[in-house]
Amino acid sequence: DTSLAEVNSFSPSMPISPSSMINQYKFEDEPELRDLFITVDDPESHITAIETFITYRVVTKTSRGEFDSSEYEVRRRYQDFLWLKSKLEEAHPTLIIPPLPEKFIMKGMVERFSDEFIETRRKALHKFLNRIADHPTLTFNEDFKIFLTAQAWELSSHKKQGPSLLSRMGQTVRAVASSVRGGVKNRPEMFTEMNDYMETFSQKISVLDKIAHRIYKEEREYLNEMKEYGPIYTLWSASEEDIADSLKGVASCIDKCCKATEKRMAGLSENLLPILHEYVLYSEILMGVLKRRDQIQGELDSKVDALANKKTEKDLFSEEIGKLEDKVECANNALKADWDRWKQNMQCDMRSAFTNVAENNLHYYEE
Repeated sequence: DTSLAEVNSFSPSMPISPSSMINQYKFEDEPELRDLFITVDDPESHITAIETFITYRVVTKTSRGEFDSSEYEVRRRYQDFLWLKSKLEEAHPTLIIPPLPEKFIMKGMVERFSDEFIETRRKALHKFLNRIADHPTLTFNEDFKIFLTAQAWELSSHKKQGPSLLSRMGQTVRAVASSVRGGVKNRPEMFTEMNDYMETFSQKISVLDKIAHRIYKEEREYLNEMKEYGPIYTLWSASEEDIADSLKGVASCIDKCCKATEKRMAGLSENLLPILHEYVLYSEILMGVLKRRDQIQGELDSKVDALANKKTEKDLFSEEIGKLEDKVECANNALKADWDRWKQNMQCDMRSAFTNVAENNLHYYEE
C-alpha cells in the first residue's frame, strides 16, 4: 500500500495505528443489539477445614423477557463453571463449547492462589461466560440461565437433579470406545476436511504457544539482568568524577529500557499468551466435537448394517434408523454453522492479537 510506504514508520504521529484498526474490526464483528451483559469480578478466598477455594462475583444485566429481573448478582466457584460446561456439552454435543481455564496450572508458572493466577483465571472465566452469551444457541440454554440467576443453595439443589459423575464418566468412556473401534464409513467429505484442518491447526497453535512462552521467559530473564546491571553504573559514577555524568546517563538509559521491556511483557501477557492458550484448548474441544459427531454417524451406520442382515423386525429398525438419520442431520447442521462462526472468530482474535504485538514492538523500539 503506497499510502503506508509514504509514512515514516518510526514517526509517532502515524495517521492510522494498528490499534484503531483492531477497534474497527471488533466494532464490526460485534452484534448490533446485545441484550445480555455479564461481568466476572471480585475474587474472594474461602478457607474451610476441608479445602481452600476462590469464589467470583458474576453480575448479569439483561433486557430479555425470559428473565424475571433485569439484574442479577451471584457468587460462583470454579466447580460451578465446570458443571455448566458439562451441561452444555451434554445438551449440545456437536456445538463448540468455549474452553475453561485448566483446573491445575503448569508447574513453575505461577502459584495457585497468587494474585497473578487469580486475575488470569478471572479474565478467562469472564471470557468463557461472554462467549456463551454471544453464541446464538448456547445463550438460550436453561442451565446457563440458572447458572447466572440461581442463589448458591438453588444451584446446589439443581445440580443434584442431573446425572451423577460416574454416569457421565461412563458415557465418556463409551463414546471414546466407540470412536476408537474404527473409522466412520460414510463420513461426509466436509467433516474429513475439518478433521485434517484441526490436526494441522492443533500442531501449529501448540508450537506458537510454546514459542510465545519462551519469548516471554527470555524477556523476563533479560529484564532481571538489566535490573541488576543498571545500579552498577550509578555506584561506579560515585568513584569516577571525570566521567560521572556519562555513567549516570548510561544508568538512566538502562532504567528506561527496563520500563519499556516491562510494558512489552505486559502486552505479551495480556494480548498474546491468553489468546494462543485459549485456542490450544479450543483445538482439543473441536477434536472432541468431531469425535462425538462421528459417534452419532457410527450409531446410524451400525443400525443400517443390522437392518441389512436381519429380515425380521424391519419396521422397528426402520423407525430407529429414521430417528438416527434426523439426529445425524441435526448434528451435522449444528457443527457446520458453528464451524464457520468459530473460524471467523478465531481469525479475528488472531489478527487482533498479532497486530497488538506488532504495535507494542513498534512502541518498544521507538522508546
